Amino acid sequence: MRRLTPPDSPNLLVGAASGDDAAVYRLSDERALVVTADFITPVVDDARDWGRVAAANAVSDIYAMGGTPLLGLNLVCWNTEKLSNDLLGDVLLGGQDIAHECGFVVAGGHTVDDPEPKYGMAVVGDVHPDKMLTNAGLRAGQSLVLTKPLGIGIITTAQKRDVVDAATMQAAITFMTTTNAAGAAAAVAAGASGATDVTGFGLLGHAGRMAQESGVGLEIVVDDVPVIVGATELAADGVVPGGTGRNLAWIEEWLDIGAGVDDLDVTILADAQTSGGLVFGVDPDAAHDVVAGLAADGHTAAVIGRAVDGDGQIALRRS
Repeated sequence: MRRLTPPDSPNLLVGAASGDDAAVYRLSDERALVVTADFITPVVDDARDWGRVAAANAVSDIYAMGGTPLLGLNLVCWNTEKLSNDLLGDVLLGGQDIAHECGFVVAGGHTVDDPEPKYGMAVVGDVHPDKMLTNAGLRAGQSLVLTKPLGIGIITTAQKRDVVDAATMQAAITFMTTTNAAGAAAAVAAGASGATDVTGFGLLGHAGRMAQESGVGLEIVVDDVPVIVGATELAADGVVPGGTGRNLAWIEEWLDIGAGVDDLDVTILADAQTSGGLVFGVDPDAAHDVVAGLAADGHTAAVIGRAVDGDGQIALRRS
C-alpha cells in the first residue's frame, strides 16, 4: 500500500488509510455510498451454508459502517474441472438467501477458474454522512458491546481436523449465518459513532485497531466476553487456526495482561473469526438496553468492557 498514491478526493470520507471496514464516498450532504468486497475459502461442508456464511461476512462490512446494503455482485473462484455447476448453484443460492434476508439485490458478478474455490461479494450500500460508524469514532467513557460470541475460528479449524461434534459445529454455522443488521441498527439507535466487525484479525486485532484510530485505550473484562460452547475446550487441546497466532504477534505489544488472565484467554480473544459480530461503543446508560434488546431478538450480545483515556493499549482483566 505504501507504493500506491493515496486517493485525493474531498468526497472520500473513509478510505484505506484507517484500515476501516469499507470505503465511504459522499454523494451529497445527506447521502454517501458504502462500498466493500470480501470473499473466503470454504469454512463449512455444505455448499449452501458456505454461500450464506460468505455473503453474511461480506455484507457485514456495510453494517459495520452503519450503512444499509443496496446491491451485491457475486465474486467466484471455481475449479471447473473438479467441482460441478450444480454445486456452484448451491453456493450462489446461499448468497441469495442472505441478500433476500437483508433486502439487497444480487445483480450478477464475475467468475474465474481457480484450483481452490472461493466465494464472496462486492456490496454497495448507503449511509447518511453524519451517521456513519467508523473505527475512529470510539470515545473514552463508552461501554464496549460485542454482538456475537467468539470461537468461530477454533471450531472451523476443529472441523477441518475432524475433531468437533455436530452440535458445536452447528452453533458456529448459526452464528456465522446470522447477519449484523440488528447489531448495526441497535448501535445507530443508541448513538454509537465507533464500530467495527470482528473477523479475521480477531477481537483483539479489530478492537485494537479501533482503539488506535480513535486515540483511546480499552479495558476488556475477559469473563464477560461470550464464547461459543465447546470452543474453549478445543483451544485448550491446541485446536487453533494459524491466523490467531499472527493476530497475537501483531497486537502483543499493545496488551496489558492482568492477574489471572492466562494464555488460553488471550488466544480466544485473538481467535480469527469468519462472519463474527460487531463491537461498538455506547454511553454506559444505554449499554444495558442495547444488550437486552439484542438478546430479546435472539442475539448473544454482551458488554465486555469500556473505552478509557489512552493511545491504543488494551488492558485485559478478570471481573
